[in-house]
Amino acid sequence: MPTLPYAIPTAPLLTLATALGYALATVGMKSASSGQMILGILLATTGFFLAFLAEIILMRSFDLSYLYIVILVAESVLVLLYAVCIGEGLSPRQLAGAAMVLLGLWAVSA
Repeated sequence: MPTLPYAIPTAPLLTLATALGYALATVGMKSASSGQMILGILLATTGFFLAFLAEIILMRSFDLSYLYIVILVAESVLVLLYAVCIGEGLSPRQLAGAAMVLLGLWAVSA
């Protein structure tokens, strides 16, 4: 099996995979709530499965309290971007609230 000339940073990739999985599950739930049940169930199931696998691998090497905060930050950003992309714009008040949540997560992890 060929090796890569550089090391792949597996923890950041697995963290991103976990956050993407949860974000995909959120998209699936949004689709199901909009009447697209089959697509919604497929997306949510796939997302939760991806997040489940990636998170299990990550938990072998990292403390849960740190890991959970990093995943929450990444997932929150992805879901906010998705909301903007589908036209569910955020009001200034909602943006300020999202920023406060992200800053709070940062403060807890510091």
